[in-house]
Amino acid sequence: MDLLLLCKSLIMGIVEGITEFLPISSTGHLILTGDLLNFLSKDKRDVYEVFIQLGAMLAVVWEYRAKIGHTLAGSARPGSERNLLLAVLIAFIPAAILGKLFNEQIKAVLFNPVPVAIAFIVGGFIILWAEKRQHTVTVETVDELSLKDALKVGLCQCLALIPGTSRSGATIIGGLFLGLSRKAATEFSFFLGIPTLGAASLYSLFKHRHALDAGDAGVFAVGFVASFVFAFIAVRALLRFISTHTFIAFAWYRIAFGVIVLLTAYTGIVDWSV
Repeated sequence: MDLLLLCKSLIMGIVEGITEFLPISSTGHLILTGDLLNFLSKDKRDVYEVFIQLGAMLAVVWEYRAKIGHTLAGSARPGSERNLLLAVLIAFIPAAILGKLFNEQIKAVLFNPVPVAIAFIVGGFIILWAEKRQHTVTVETVDELSLKDALKVGLCQCLALIPGTSRSGATIIGGLFLGLSRKAATEFSFFLGIPTLGAASLYSLFKHRHALDAGDAGVFAVGFVASFVFAFIAVRALLRFISTHTFIAFAWYRIAFGVIVLLTAYTGIVDWSV
């Protein structure tokens, strides 16, 4: 087993775990990190990146296992449990359809460091705009979310098909625009990530199964475990953070990070693949 390759996989898993549920784009960070590390071939890296998202998704399942179990058990009868389950399913549908139709075209054009950096910057300014406007809360908890608002959040999630936008960022900030509290928007983004990341990962693994072999198991396992552990830490940290802070710090991070990538690309300090 190549120790250097395992170390690279560990770094990729840590990056995925930390960034998946923060509004800073896990896909964008993985593209940039993978490019810097020269990690795996393009086809294999694409499958790897989607696979380790399963680790991050399972961290949310574990953190909210009681809530998820209660929701599933209560969904057989009318009430808040069934409403939340339907809300997640309805919000999942738009991105699932558009992703199936346009994912390959988007990957061919936008899955490169410079477009990602631009998306980082644009997303940062959108977060600043969202935080500067008056935020009137009409939905305090995820159990109060209407199916209509869930569909709107799902449409916001479609923006995350553009790498660097951030699935979490699109759904959380979209939720704020729709009147969700910070906690409700964040938790619904977590729940929505379960079918979104799960379906994308399983579909990608099946579609690109020919690119994998038994020798990849160790590399994939290291990334998966690292993603789970650090996503679990990040989810808890984010919930504590938003109880007393806005998302402005993430906005400035996105802008600064995007500018650094563009400057290093322009000056040739870093030989980004384009």
